[in-house]
Amino acid sequence: MPLAVAAGIAHADIGVATAERVVALRVEAVSYEHGEGVTRDPVRAIELYCEAAYLGDAEAQFSLGWIFANGRGVARNDGLAALFFALAAGQGHAQAQSMLRVTREPPADLPACMRDPEPVIEPEVMVVPPPPPEPEYQPATPEQRKIVDLVNRIAPEFQVSPLLALAVIRAESNFDPRAVSPKNAQGLMQLIPETAARFNVKRPFDPVQNIRGGLAYLRWLLAYFQGDVALVAAAYNAGEGVVERYAGVPPYAETRAYVRRILDTFRRAVHPYDGSVTGPSPELPRMRTAAGS
Repeated sequence: MPLAVAAGIAHADIGVATAERVVALRVEAVSYEHGEGVTRDPVRAIELYCEAAYLGDAEAQFSLGWIFANGRGVARNDGLAALFFALAAGQGHAQAQSMLRVTREPPADLPACMRDPEPVIEPEVMVVPPPPPEPEYQPATPEQRKIVDLVNRIAPEFQVSPLLALAVIRAESNFDPRAVSPKNAQGLMQLIPETAARFNVKRPFDPVQNIRGGLAYLRWLLAYFQGDVALVAAAYNAGEGVVERYAGVPPYAETRAYVRRILDTFRRAVHPYDGSVTGPSPELPRMRTAAGS
C-alpha cells in the first residue's frame, strides 16, 4: 500500500470499538517497551504499536518513529523512522513534525503490519442467526446477584451505566462489601475516607451507601473528564490530580492494568455525562493534544 493510502488510514475517523482497541494496544505496547509489569520485549512492543498505528493512532506512529530513529531494542532504521514520523506529522503530531524536519532518509516501504490484508474469498455458507445477547453482567454467586440488582436499581439515579459501576466494583473489591485496601479504601467501591466524606457516605461498609457514594464519584468524574472512560477509570484508581499531572493515563503499571480491566468489561471508550454536575478539567485540552486528538 503506498504512503498516501496509509496517510488516508491515519486520518480516517474510527468508531468507538476501534478507539477502545487503540487504547488497549498502546497501553500494552508501552508496558512491553519499558518492561512495566511484564518482561521487556521490544519486538512485541513494536508489533502492538504497529497494529495501533495501522488503526490510525498518531501517538503509536510517533512511538514507532522514535524507536527506529534511536534503535531502541532493535536495529536503527532511519527509513522506517521517517515513514512513521511522516504519518504522525500528517495528523498534526507536533513532536513528529519536529522530528521529520531533521530526518534525512527517504521514507521506507510500508512494513507488513501497515498493509491491508489480502482479501480472502470465503465459500458460500448458510447464514446462521446470531445467538440472543447475553445479560450485560452475569453474576457468579447469589451474593453477587444481590449486588448486581442493587447497582441496576441505583445507577440510573446517577446517570451512570450499571455495567461501568459493576466493572469498577469487580476491579476494586471483587464484590466483597467488607474489603479494605492497604490505603484504607473501604467497601464494594473502595472509597477512601476523604472520598466517602466528600459524597456523604457515613457507613462505607453498607452496600447501598457505598454504591451511592461510588456512583456519585463516577458521575462527577464523567462530567470532569467529559465522558472519557479511560481517564475516568485512571482517576478513580490514581486520583484526578495525577491524571491531570500526566495529561492522561499515568505511566503506572497498576493504573494501566486497571484501565484495561475497566475497558475490557465496559467495552466503550465514552460514556454520556451531565455537564451540570461540574465543569470540565482545565487540563482536558492539553490531554487531547497529548493524545493526538
